[in-house]
Amino acid sequence: MKKVRITILKTTLDEKLAREFGMIGLGPCPLMKAGEVYYADWIRKPGVAIVSCNDGLRPVIMKLEATDIPSEPPKPAESREQSIEFRKQV
Repeated sequence: MKKVRITILKTTLDEKLAREFGMIGLGPCPLMKAGEVYYADWIRKPGVAIVSCNDGLRPVIMKLEATDIPSEPPKPAESREQSIEFRKQV
């Protein structure tokens, strides 16, 4: 299994829907910025990508690419959340 490279292409805001349904001052996703790259041990079927941003008011567009970087099995002491956590490229 190999790592997946996740590149943030664009953060968006549907201004019309945000005005109608969002909190006052709502902007694009504050957690991800265009150009950021993450690597993840994430999916076990080669060539398969299941991607969704569940924020309908401010979706984030991502590109997923296969890499040749070997995946690292989780250490026994890691929790499930830690083992699937994105590892940001430094």
